[in-house]
Amino acid sequence: LRRRKEKDDFTGNKIAEYVDQGERVPTPVIFKIWMEKLEQFKQRDLEGFVIDGSPRTVMEAEMLDRALDWYEWEDKKVVFVDVSEEESTERLLHRRVCEDCGEIYPYTQEYRDRDRCEECDGKLVTREDDTKEGIEQRWSWYREEVKPVVDYYEERGLLKRVDGEQTIEQVYKDLLEAVTKSTTPT
Repeated sequence: LRRRKEKDDFTGNKIAEYVDQGERVPTPVIFKIWMEKLEQFKQRDLEGFVIDGSPRTVMEAEMLDRALDWYEWEDKKVVFVDVSEEESTERLLHRRVCEDCGEIYPYTQEYRDRDRCEECDGKLVTREDDTKEGIEQRWSWYREEVKPVVDYYEERGLLKRVDGEQTIEQVYKDLLEAVTKSTTPT
């Protein structure tokens, strides 16, 4: 969505409105974007791809499953990077974002004292919705909408959990392992 909102057309501008206000983009728009991308991937004969941060509702998960079936993607993998509410809240309260290019900087030793973006030299700022109240609202939404999606894929034997509270290097290693192992139920 963040990439699609940069396109200067009606849909891109509308997505930008939603994303910039911290609102969820409606499911039909999400589905339209998936279908366009899946068609592109099929035309390019890709072996695989990653959809990050989506689906976010059970209805979206069901629609995505049907779209993947339509485009004959058989080896589906769903990876959930599991981070506790406490750790997630702490990370979000301290992360910073480049106000020019949107590059995200985690609160790690490497970036803790940085105030300029490595990519474009833009100023690093805190996102407006990275407040305790904003984060609690996102966690409430997660419990109501996203957790059922995690359960949906877990019940189908497609979900692989990765401990997101490990080192960045270990999380990366576990993610690679999760996407390279076959997870299609027998």
